[in-house]
Amino acid sequence: MERRLNVPMSDEEISQLRAGDMLYLTGTIYTARDAAHKRMYETLNEGGKLPYDIEGSFVYYLGPTPAKPGQVIGSAGPTTSSRMDKYTPLLLSKGLKGMIGKGKRSPEVVSAIKENGAVYMAAIGGLGALLSKRIVQSEVIAYDDLGTEAIRKLTVEDLPVVVIIDTEGNNLYETAAESFFESL
Repeated sequence: MERRLNVPMSDEEISQLRAGDMLYLTGTIYTARDAAHKRMYETLNEGGKLPYDIEGSFVYYLGPTPAKPGQVIGSAGPTTSSRMDKYTPLLLSKGLKGMIGKGKRSPEVVSAIKENGAVYMAAIGGLGALLSKRIVQSEVIAYDDLGTEAIRKLTVEDLPVVVIIDTEGNNLYETAAESFFESL
């Protein structure tokens, strides 16, 4: 199913998403990659507070290239999500509701997605220049010292993503492969 949705989404909206749904997201999402995730994880484990309200938020695993003159952001393709797997269950337990990246997730992350009513989506790798055109505002809000891995608050319009893992744990990477082999 193809749908246009605003982010952040309500729990009810998230629960209605299914693996394989094509979405166009409009609203606010945040960026964070490996170094930012590690810092947030350590901050939480030390009893500290995160640099933004993670409750109900969506994160895009993104470290953009520098913006050229006249651009809001440089190339904005997804990074490999499994690099965040160590940190993801804790962030989900703190209220993170959506993740955008590419590639498979660990069984621990799939379990945490189900437990916390969250969703994992993929953006198409290799389309960073095109995806950047869907970002209409970008502001570094934390960890500026991390350079491209700093946390950014993005405003997106019709950012195309595909639901890979839904709140029930259905995983498009698994079901698509099964369907393919059954058709042979």
